[in-house]
This record gives sequence, C-alpha cells and structure tokens, in this order.
Amino acid sequence: MYLTPKEERMHDGEYGWAYQVSMRILTRLGDLFGATKLIPIQSTHISGVSYKTIGDASIDFLDAIASAGGKVKVPSTLNPSCLDQDHLSQMKIPQDYREKQLHIIDLYRRMRINLTFTCTPYYLREPRPGGHLAWAESSAVAYANSVLGAWTNREGSPSALASALIGKTPNYGVHQVENREASILVKVWGNLRNEAEFGALGICAGKLLKDKIPFFEGLSNCTSEDLKQLGAGLASSGMASIFYYHKPYEKRGLETISIEAKDIENIIESLSTASEAPDLIFIGCPHCSLNEIKSVAQYLDGKKVREDTKLWICTSRHVKKKAKKYVGIIEGAGGYVLCDTCAIVTWIKELGIGNMMTNSAKAAYYAPTLNQVNATLAPLSKCVDMVCRR
Repeated sequence: MYLTPKEERMHDGEYGWAYQVSMRILTRLGDLFGATKLIPIQSTHISGVSYKTIGDASIDFLDAIASAGGKVKVPSTLNPSCLDQDHLSQMKIPQDYREKQLHIIDLYRRMRINLTFTCTPYYLREPRPGGHLAWAESSAVAYANSVLGAWTNREGSPSALASALIGKTPNYGVHQVENREASILVKVWGNLRNEAEFGALGICAGKLLKDKIPFFEGLSNCTSEDLKQLGAGLASSGMASIFYYHKPYEKRGLETISIEAKDIENIIESLSTASEAPDLIFIGCPHCSLNEIKSVAQYLDGKKVREDTKLWICTSRHVKKKAKKYVGIIEGAGGYVLCDTCAIVTWIKELGIGNMMTNSAKAAYYAPTLNQVNATLAPLSKCVDMVCRR
C-alpha cells in the first residue's frame, strides 16, 4: 500500500507511539483487503465504549494511546456506554464497574473525542453525501451508506480509533464505487406495517444474504425510522454495510429472491423467546429520533406505567434536549428517558429483568446472548400498551 512521506514517518514512529500503532493498524488492514492508499475522512464513530462489552484488556490499550498523547484529527463520536450518570439509581451499576466506565470515558476525553455516547451520530450531524467516513457501529454504517449516501466500511473499534488519530482510512470495500453496487434483488411481498416488521425484514435478509448487497423491491411509504430498523436488523444477522430501497440505476440480471409476509412473521416469532409478561419495555435500539420520542409521548399521554414493569426510552442527549416537552410526558407517566447508554450494553439481568419487550429486531436478536434475557418483538404501539396500567 502506497504511503506518503508523512505517513511513512508516522509508520516509523517519528510522531510518537500512538500514531505509529494507529498507522500500523491501518496499513495492515489495507494490505489485508487490497487497499492501494489511505484516503481522508470526514469523521469517525467509535464503538468499544461500554465497560460491559470491552472489559479490562481494552482499557489498557486505550490508556496506552491516551498516555502516549494520541489526539484525534477529525470529528469523532462515541457509541453508548454502560450507564446514564443521571439515572444511576435506576440502573444500579456496581461501584467498581461504574469507576471503570468513568475511566474509559476520561481516556476518550483525553483523546479529544466528542463524548456523545449514541449509536445514532447522524442525528447530531448528518455526514455529507459522498463523504468518506470511518464508522464502527454497524447500524449507523448501514444508515449512513444507504439513507444518507455517505461512504464507510463497517469498521471495528480499533480501526475506527486508528482512523480518528490519523484522519484517514484505507480505500477498500465500499469506499470504492464498484463495491457499492447491489448484487441481489430482494422482492418484498406484502406491505410492512410498522418498524418492528422492517427490523424483522432486515434480520431475515441478513441471514439469507450474508455479505451480499441487496436492493429491496416493494418497499413503500418508508419513514427514516423504518429504514433505520431495516439497516440495524440487516447488519445484526448479516455483514452487508449498504442496501438500496429505490433504484439508483438500472441493472439487469441480478439474482432474485423473495421474502413474503409469512417469512417476516416467522422471524418475529423466532425472535420472541419470552413466554412470560415483560419486566422491561425497551425502546431505542438504535437510539430514538425526535419523532420516535414524540410518538411514545403521544401513546402515553394521560396514562401511567405499571408499577411492576420498567419503561426505558434510550436516546442521545442532543435529541433529549430537543424533545424536552415529550420527555416530560414520558417521565410524568413513570417512564425513563435514558441517555449515553442502551439496554443491550448494560447489565439488565442484574436488575431482575428476565423478559424484555422491544420494537427493535436488533435488540430482540441480541438480548438472549448478550444479556441472557428473553425478548418479545412488537411494534411501538403494542409495547406502550403493554406497559400501561389497565
């Protein structure tokens, strides 16, 4: 892979260890995937933030980068942590876990990374169409490429951090136009009625397609929130980092598969592992938009949350601030609007949660393995109805 003279000096350690190790991560990644050079990026989004998911070994690596003086060169945002410092009594994080999470946050602060703690960084600032990124959150990658028209591979946490410090990424994968073309036509039969069904479509397609890039034919009246759930599901069960839902060009001869209403129903049934009433209703995977918080508030207006069931709405602080009126309605009804975290990356089982209901196919997909909690997948309206007092 070609390096400029300055990049070579970074690789050789002239700019310090933090930049040397970052450059070596990127060059090895580039060599592995046949990249010819590094290209400038608009921003990075870094996963590997929650102490629950990264553990102690990753803290040592982050500490080494920060102690070596590593500072990011481009605007960089962070995925959710394991806690919301404004709701510690609700989350009941053990003191030693809390201290380690705060240490991780401080290390990222020292690197001058924006402490956003959200999986929907595009709600803070949309990337430019055609702009190159190095984003690590799989659902954000799918949304950025497919809905916003940005260009980013599905980075791992180390490569996203390395790109943040260098300000560049290897030019392979969907950074190259020939690798962004749809390779399979997915005919969707029947109208999808809600966001849960869009997420289930994504899970179904991901399992069938693996890393093939789909063009979904038959989607109509999609909201951006529907497409967010579709991409999150697709990235959870498969490896595609981009999908199409309206024809960007005419291309004939694509392999074709069909997904029917019964296939969506089967996925929803397979993701619904809970056999008992939920202890937690969780909305916000990926983090809620302003419209989604408004919808929750409208469903809850004049109602009260059951005393035996928790209601968590997860979003970014940026969105929560804009949704102040709706947050008041939700919290007045007995729900919690949490920021900086997500039920999937914290210890909900230790809160006595055995069964969770969610409108997120991604959350339902991961809850049994990452949280040892059973899930039920249902649309927002049903989730809120379940949590309200009879």
